[in-house]
Amino acid sequence: MWYAIIGRDEPDSLGKRMEARPAHVARLQELQNLGRLLLAGPFPAVDANDPGEAGFTGSLIVAEFPSLFAAEEWAKVDPYATGGVFAEVHVQPFRKTFPQ
Repeated sequence: MWYAIIGRDEPDSLGKRMEARPAHVARLQELQNLGRLLLAGPFPAVDANDPGEAGFTGSLIVAEFPSLFAAEEWAKVDPYATGGVFAEVHVQPFRKTFPQ
């Protein structure tokens, strides 16, 4: 099943985000290589693709896991979660409808 992983950033965590990004992206690449990643990306803090110093407010990952527990365990050890980027992480089931 698909799961949405929504991480909300700590205030002023852009430096931590940039430091943890290579390891975070490597984990996403692993999911993609396994065909288990639907989409992933950050929420810019301002209305721009490149928010510059404004940074980001969080991230969304939609990926396939065998259970909610497995998705939560994966999210707990993400470098953004362990590196002080995320203030909180919410994981919930997601049912993809479109595109078909």
